[in-house]
Amino acid sequence: MDSGLHKSNNGTLLIGLHNSICDLLFPPRCPLCDGVLSAEERRARICADCRGKLQYIREPRCMKCGAALKSEEEEYCRVCAKHKHRFERGLAMYEYASVRTAIYRFKYSGRREYAAFFGREMARCFGAQLAEWGVQQLIPIPLYAAKERSRGYNQAAELAAECGKLLNMPVAKKLVRRVRSTRPMKLLSARERQLNLKNAFHITQDVVKSEVVALVDDIYTTGSTMDAVAEVLLRAGVRKVYCISLAIGSGV
Repeated sequence: MDSGLHKSNNGTLLIGLHNSICDLLFPPRCPLCDGVLSAEERRARICADCRGKLQYIREPRCMKCGAALKSEEEEYCRVCAKHKHRFERGLAMYEYASVRTAIYRFKYSGRREYAAFFGREMARCFGAQLAEWGVQQLIPIPLYAAKERSRGYNQAAELAAECGKLLNMPVAKKLVRRVRSTRPMKLLSARERQLNLKNAFHITQDVVKSEVVALVDDIYTTGSTMDAVAEVLLRAGVRKVYCISLAIGSGV
């Protein structure tokens, strides 16, 4: 037997054994209900009962942030109608209410594996639009270093990595750095959000080579964070900044 083929077969067997052991010790779970997935459900990465509970953002959408609108006659949501954003356009995948608990576990309960399902969903839903926009690189919204160490990972970076892998698009995890901790945005007014994020982000390179990029985050609220990161990217030479997020609130 060819020694190279023998080594290849052994490697495949070891990988299969490793995956089987991991599945026994840490069985794949549904990202919505956190129940253990059956053998049939593992390819879909979501249980059959929960698949229909996901509430996707449908048209009509806000022409700026991508939030769901109530009427075809509307062009912008109430926030975007009043506020000039620094990013070009954005898209969100789910109504926040339908994935609130899942996102909480993903961020705060160590459910890092949820990124495999949600990142694949983002690639499926946004891939064509990212290509149409001419996006060359994905950039996850960074966490403050101490917070990332405490959590163990940055959920936005996990989503971007999975999405980028499936779309064959580079992901710049280290390009933007959050240089100071900020207060939770949901507790602040629009003006307080802007002050909270002032000088919170820095670029780690002198020159940014990509002209068109997309920011990636888990939740879009009013766009203040996206704007703050877009601002530093535009100053660094990026021509256009788009943004995609896992979920957006219906109150935007």
